[in-house]
Amino acid sequence: MAWVIWPPDPMTLMWIQIATGFTGAMTLAYVWRWLLRKLGLVLDIQAYYSPRGGCQDAVVRELNRARREILVMAYSFTNDAITAALIEAKKRGLTVDILLDHSNEKERYTELHAFLQHGLDPRIDADHPIAHNKIIIVDKRIVITGSFNFTNQAEHENAENLLIIKGHAELPTHYRDNFFKHKAHCKPAQMREPDARDRGHRAA
Repeated sequence: MAWVIWPPDPMTLMWIQIATGFTGAMTLAYVWRWLLRKLGLVLDIQAYYSPRGGCQDAVVRELNRARREILVMAYSFTNDAITAALIEAKKRGLTVDILLDHSNEKERYTELHAFLQHGLDPRIDADHPIAHNKIIIVDKRIVITGSFNFTNQAEHENAENLLIIKGHAELPTHYRDNFFKHKAHCKPAQMREPDARDRGHRAA
């Protein structure tokens, strides 16, 4: 398989410019970079912030674009829009794998029941005092992470940050390896009676 080297060496670029003119060469460079970005071969890091800074919409957008696999590791999960996007991805035939902190089994305001109802088979990570990850890995090539919990409060009230990382050759593999390391000690989820005391802060 022949590999295309970009950017080309100065001599090659000079002949391209002579053959197409400077404007044509710059257009070619722009189109080539756009194609590499679409294929996920150019590093692209997007940052978002809460409250109401686009975190939720950015996550939903990537979930709606997913084609094969979505892996989720979450501490607290109450966000309606992200939940709906995961359910729709499952209906489209994608692999949707979810690992949640054990607190979700007892929380009053959690989307665990919705995941169970729609056959997403979420798993509970009870091997740690807190499974505090906030990570989504999409199609083995996109990593979504940051302080942003997948909750309504994180979207509308909290000060949070979110990174969407594309085009990194190794990072998604590292995150997937860590995902399956945790999945190995997870157990099937089941809803339990919520704690008697108010634990509303857990939805943060």
